[in-house]
Amino acid sequence: MFNAMIETLKANPRKIVFTEGHDARILEATSRLVEGGFLTPILVGNVDEVKANAAKGGFNIEGVEILDPATYAGMDEMVEKMVELRKGKMSADECRSALLKGNYFGTMLVKMGYADALLGGATYSTADTVRPALQLVKTRKGAHLVSSCFILVRGDEKLAMGDCAINIDYQDTVDKVTGEVTVSAAQKLAEVAVETAKTAQVFGIDPKVAMLSFSTNGSGKGGTVKLSHDATAIAKEMAPELAIDGEMQFDAAVAPEVGQLKFPGSKVAGYANTFVFPCIEAGNIGYKIAQRLGGYEAYGPILQGLNAPINDLSRGCNADEVYKMAIITCAMV
Repeated sequence: MFNAMIETLKANPRKIVFTEGHDARILEATSRLVEGGFLTPILVGNVDEVKANAAKGGFNIEGVEILDPATYAGMDEMVEKMVELRKGKMSADECRSALLKGNYFGTMLVKMGYADALLGGATYSTADTVRPALQLVKTRKGAHLVSSCFILVRGDEKLAMGDCAINIDYQDTVDKVTGEVTVSAAQKLAEVAVETAKTAQVFGIDPKVAMLSFSTNGSGKGGTVKLSHDATAIAKEMAPELAIDGEMQFDAAVAPEVGQLKFPGSKVAGYANTFVFPCIEAGNIGYKIAQRLGGYEAYGPILQGLNAPINDLSRGCNADEVYKMAIITCAMV
């Protein structure tokens, strides 16, 4: 999987911003990327601190661009652009203060076209990575939310799971004046399903999407059953070319003898490789069970729905995970 992505990146050079350039894990991954030569890292941080930490760890970052928000020559232009993007929600002074932080500064480098992608979160929370992305890079046209996907790999087997990291649950968006539902909860979950299928395709997965629940094809009631059922119908309308079915239980999704008994005639039941959870509790627990008990390597969260590839690291990540997530992030361009 990674070899194929690297070959693609060799043919299509990309620049990626690391928002925490001083971190040893980022520096080790950067050293590997420099050696590989298939993408260009940019480190955000104090130049002396970054170089000192690299020397301390024995990491080669020779020739890597290091940008310090405190001394960046284009800061005035960046502040002006951010004020414009925030549309009166932040003053110039507030924008300047925000841009002194690596997460906002790095995101603006992507927004202004200086870099193609961003990877952060080694020390920042998920919220601190996603918030600048939503405010500055923003969601793609037609997208109503940002979601996430994990790619799970075990040998030659690859699975996709979403959303396991961003959306706690799905609620109707209601117009404050008219009281009308502008975007339903089911529409949002359907959007997550379609986006997760598209992400799966990037990784060479031919997606067979199961909309998960504790019910299969109407066998149960209550909870999130109706949500998953309705989202399935909407997702099929949104992307009729995709194999999507639900609602279904996990055993019906992965075991052919169960799937075809409980959901006869389904092209997905028993053969699913892309799983969409009805809430973050199920999703987060689900992918971690697969990772820890199933022996899968988990890559993500891969953010979906943004205008540019911006991804979040776990604060418990290691250098190898940073290296691989950098490749993944640039492959999403």
